[in-house]
Amino acid sequence: MPTGSRDPDVLLDWLLNSMGLNRRRTDKWGGEEKGALHRIMREALLVSPLRGWDTRDLGDASGLSHTGTHHQMAKLRSCGLVSTEVDGKWRIHVLRGGSISSAVTLVCVQAKAVLELRLSELSATISQSESRMQTAAEEEEVPFAIDICEPGARREGEDSTALLVDDLGLSGDRGRDDGLAHSLLLHLAEAHQPITILSLSELLSESRSRVQTAVERMRSASLVERVPMIGRIAQDVFSGIMRQNDARGEEWLMTRGGLGRLDDAFSKALLGGAKSGSLDIGKVQEILSPVPIGDQRILLNTLGGRMPYGIRISGSEGSVVSERVMRIADRTFRRLRTIAQRLDDAI
Repeated sequence: MPTGSRDPDVLLDWLLNSMGLNRRRTDKWGGEEKGALHRIMREALLVSPLRGWDTRDLGDASGLSHTGTHHQMAKLRSCGLVSTEVDGKWRIHVLRGGSISSAVTLVCVQAKAVLELRLSELSATISQSESRMQTAAEEEEVPFAIDICEPGARREGEDSTALLVDDLGLSGDRGRDDGLAHSLLLHLAEAHQPITILSLSELLSESRSRVQTAVERMRSASLVERVPMIGRIAQDVFSGIMRQNDARGEEWLMTRGGLGRLDDAFSKALLGGAKSGSLDIGKVQEILSPVPIGDQRILLNTLGGRMPYGIRISGSEGSVVSERVMRIADRTFRRLRTIAQRLDDAI
């Protein structure tokens, strides 16, 4: 949020960006160049919300062409900030409720109801699984982004879940991605354990980059989350110790390899097993079981490995996922209303 700002241009830019109405975001709020939508709002609708603006008047006030004005007003109507009446050959536009704070409040109330409806559809596809949530997810700040769209007309034979995935914006701005997001969501919704990006790409016969892009859209919508795969640490530590022992020897393992960070009993057991050839994944897991997970992760890094991460649905069942998304959405709606009221006060 633009904390403490009372500049109408800064507040308006934040609102338009946060509602997804500006495709290009400037590096600085309130920069000199204002977008077309910003000019329409700032020069017309915010100045006289209930005047009844037609396309010609909006174009005169904002300096836009008839086509440009029509395109921008279509976005404002679709998101619910303005309402339109037909007067002869002209469409007359007003800011809903007579102020930006009232318009944003109406949008938020409607958006919340629609989102709850669509998430209830999604919940039905998510299998219940307590084992899915055994490992705590790492807290990461991922910008929240989700499309909110009412159900539209459906042709016979169309998959309702695939349409829902598109409506939530999980298939990207350009529409469907050959069903990748749909297939990915179904696999994750049925999985009882986190799945790595590599495994998902092999399972779906897709490139890792495409799967990664689809997963990031789902993470932004708070439908899935990234979780460390703790059970894989022993396997990767074992392979790291055996590889580095053959290549660099015991001294390197104890110093730069990180075994010297552990208690003597643990490091000696690992080195002894590596020398005798009796070490295996099971023994590594047994030896490291008393070692805190944080120290195990450091050991893995010093041995040249990386913590493996998996992707999972962000709840043990559909209702939990829906509650999580709605909680974050409610926070966003509160911020929108706060900035809209501040904008009203600043005008």
